[in-house]
Amino acid sequence: MSNGCACHTQLEPEQLNEVGRIMEPYRGQPGSLIQVLHKAQNAVGYLPREVQVMVSEGLNVPLTRVYGVVSFYSFFTTKPKGKHKICVCAGTACYVRGANQLLNQLEKDYHIGPGDTSDDGQFSLDVVRCVGACGLGPVMTVDDDVYGRVHTDKLSSILEKYAKE
Repeated sequence: MSNGCACHTQLEPEQLNEVGRIMEPYRGQPGSLIQVLHKAQNAVGYLPREVQVMVSEGLNVPLTRVYGVVSFYSFFTTKPKGKHKICVCAGTACYVRGANQLLNQLEKDYHIGPGDTSDDGQFSLDVVRCVGACGLGPVMTVDDDVYGRVHTDKLSSILEKYAKE
């Protein structure tokens, strides 16, 4: 599992410049915090500490407030996301049909847990409560593709085609 530490990131200068450009129209406007964080995350892909510090200084908002907003709202993330997003449904129907075994297999084979990104940067894993395909449980999505009746023996063949991209 990747350590997920967002405090020692090394963003590219272009990414930092883009965050600066995003913030420019909002300088000194603390009320723009969420809007700026959204735009910064869209540009960088996540909100590492160095971006949070830039936002804090640019908007004249305490860093603790910036971090509080980032950690409170689920749509913000401090960890880089993988090239492909895996979601395993853990709603009741999927759970009783083996969603937990899928999560265990992902941990074993790909060293990735919920909320993490694989060490090679290929996959991010999230657990969701329902994808609306309860009759096909356990259900997993990879990016925009939905897979039903997924069992541990199918997992590697599904993910192999994404790893090759």
